[in-house]
Amino acid sequence: MTMLYVLDFVNSSDEILAAFHTYYETAELESATDPNLIYDLRAKLDGSGHYDDFEVERVVKVELNPMARQADLIAAVEPVANRVVHAFNAAKQAWVVATAQGDERAVADAKDHMDALTLFKGDMTTFQRLYSFLSQILDYGNTEIEKRAIFYRRLLPLLEFGREREGIDLSGVKLTHHSLKAEAKRNLLYGEGDAPKLDGMSDVGSGSLQEKEKARLDEIIARVNDLFEGQLTDDDQLHYVNGFLKSHMLASEELQVQAMANTKAQFDNSPTLQREFLDAVMDSDTAFDTMSRQVLASERLREDLLKILLGPGDLYGALRRMAGANESEV
Repeated sequence: MTMLYVLDFVNSSDEILAAFHTYYETAELESATDPNLIYDLRAKLDGSGHYDDFEVERVVKVELNPMARQADLIAAVEPVANRVVHAFNAAKQAWVVATAQGDERAVADAKDHMDALTLFKGDMTTFQRLYSFLSQILDYGNTEIEKRAIFYRRLLPLLEFGREREGIDLSGVKLTHHSLKAEAKRNLLYGEGDAPKLDGMSDVGSGSLQEKEKARLDEIIARVNDLFEGQLTDDDQLHYVNGFLKSHMLASEELQVQAMANTKAQFDNSPTLQREFLDAVMDSDTAFDTMSRQVLASERLREDLLKILLGPGDLYGALRRMAGANESEV
């Protein structure tokens, strides 16, 4: 089977030159990447219990079958996605009930379950990144590694945690065929200046927050504190702002397109951003009813929350990353 790839450069030639310069001629790794990390991560993901070898094989067979239909891919991947998303939604509902009842132990158990599922999703993303990096320089000689790369690539886009709805949104599951054509050519001169060193990979799947991420979440909590009235915990407010609202807005294809096409300053002033933010607030479920009513009643609160989402919430960067990930699937 012939494999064709799409290289779609939409940036200016100067931007492309600057990006490729890092990897030209003498690029070096500042630290080594252990090739065995991917085996450790595979073992961790396999041991999670969220899928089995048969389900991996089922998706791979469809992916590699040139006669496969769209319905075959959906039938192969949907049961796993449904199971994982249902588990997250059940844990979230348990958290809501436990919170209402003041059962601290049940609240902690439900939160631990949600965190474990979020970590499972994050570990699959790390596996994909690690595989993309290491497979360019190493021949693992292990088809099970490649099978999981295919399986995770199809499963990850379907795991939209925090969005309450029946079933899974399968609109992004598509079997595609690719072609390559040259639109334009230009010679780019690389051999100028010193090439920076590239970071290696280490400690994948450790399950611990990096200091930068922890500081980002701490800043969100600090800025959200005192914005809302009522008996609300830091977790309540963090789940609402950095969880529900942000996830709802990340799912907007229109915002993804605008984030990719505009500078952050331009994006921050987008009327679409205001509209999608209000849609997210109004779409909040009963778990966030207290906070949502306060947001709808206060323009100042809406402005403050948007500033948090655009600041430490990194909404602009997250939209660009999501849009880039979606493009890589096409």
